[in-house]
Amino acid sequence: MSVRSKSILVTGGAGFIGSHLVDRLIRDEPRRITVVDNFFLGSMDNLAEAKAARPDIDIIRLDAADLAAMQDVVTTHEIDTVFDLAVIPLPTSLTYPAWTVQTNVGIATTFCEIARRGLVERLIHVSSSEAYGSARYIPMDEGHPHDAITPYAASKSAADHIIESYVQTFGIDATVIRPFNNIGPRQNPGSYAGIVPIIVRRVLDGVPIEIFGDGEQTRDFIFAKDSADLIAQVHDSDACRGKVLNLATGVETTVNELVSRILGIMGRPDHPVVHTAERPGDVRRHLADVSQLESLLGHQSPRLTDDALGQTVEWYTSVLS
Repeated sequence: MSVRSKSILVTGGAGFIGSHLVDRLIRDEPRRITVVDNFFLGSMDNLAEAKAARPDIDIIRLDAADLAAMQDVVTTHEIDTVFDLAVIPLPTSLTYPAWTVQTNVGIATTFCEIARRGLVERLIHVSSSEAYGSARYIPMDEGHPHDAITPYAASKSAADHIIESYVQTFGIDATVIRPFNNIGPRQNPGSYAGIVPIIVRRVLDGVPIEIFGDGEQTRDFIFAKDSADLIAQVHDSDACRGKVLNLATGVETTVNELVSRILGIMGRPDHPVVHTAERPGDVRRHLADVSQLESLLGHQSPRLTDDALGQTVEWYTSVLS
C-alpha cells in the first residue's frame, strides 16, 4: 500500500501542509512526484528541500479545479494516487466568497470525476474541521453535524459530500481526511497569515498581540509535520479506504493558552496582549475525537510539543526578522 514505486500527484504541494507532505512522501521513494499549485499562497521556497532530495520532481502551475487540465496532468504523468490539498483558505472566503466556494467545490469534483473515469487508483482528499462549525458536543467525531459558518467551511463541507456521493454511487477509492488546526513552519506569514506568524510578527515589531474576543475559544492544534506523517500512514492503511477521518491531537487548547506558550518560548512572557471584537465566522470550540484514526492506525495521535512550537517560532523569526 506504500507509495513506493508509484506515480503520485500532490495538489497544493507548494503550500503549508502540502509541502510538508511532499517531503514526507519522498522518504517512501515514489517512482514519480508531481506537484500542482496555482501559487496563490504556495511558494517555491517551500519545495526547496523536496527539490534537493528529488531533483526530478515536476512542479506545475495550474488551477486544480480545471478538469481538462488535471486530466491531462494525470494521464501524461501516469498518476496512480492523488493527494488533494489544493484549497482557497478561510480568510480569503471573507473577501472573495463566491470564488472560494466555486474553486474548492470544483477541485473536489474534478478529482472525483477523474477517479470515476478510472484514470487514478486512489484519491486522498484533505478537507477541514471547519466543516463542522462550532462544536455541538465535545469531542467532535466524524459524524458531528456540519454547521458551516463561513463560505470556506461551507465549500469544504460540500466537497466532502460530493466525494462521499462518488464513493457510494460510483465506488471510487477515496478517503476524506479532516485536519484540525495545523501550525508549523511554512504557514503563510502574509495577508492570510495564521495565528502563530501573527503572534511572532507582533512580538518582533514591538506591538501588542490582538486576540479576537475573550481568547477562550479553543482549537485542537497539531504540528504540520505530524499531519503529513499521518496522511502518509492513512494512505498506506487498507483499513482507511473509503473512510472519513479526523486528523488531530485530541487535545483542546485555548487561544490564550497558545499565546502564553509562544511568548514563553520567545522569552517574552510579559509582552502586551489586547482583546478585540470577535471575528466573523470564528467557531467557539474545536476538539477532535481521534479514536477512529487511532484505532485504524494502531497508535495514539501525536501531541503538540514545546519542541514543535519552538521549531515553528524559530522559522517565523528567521523569515520575519
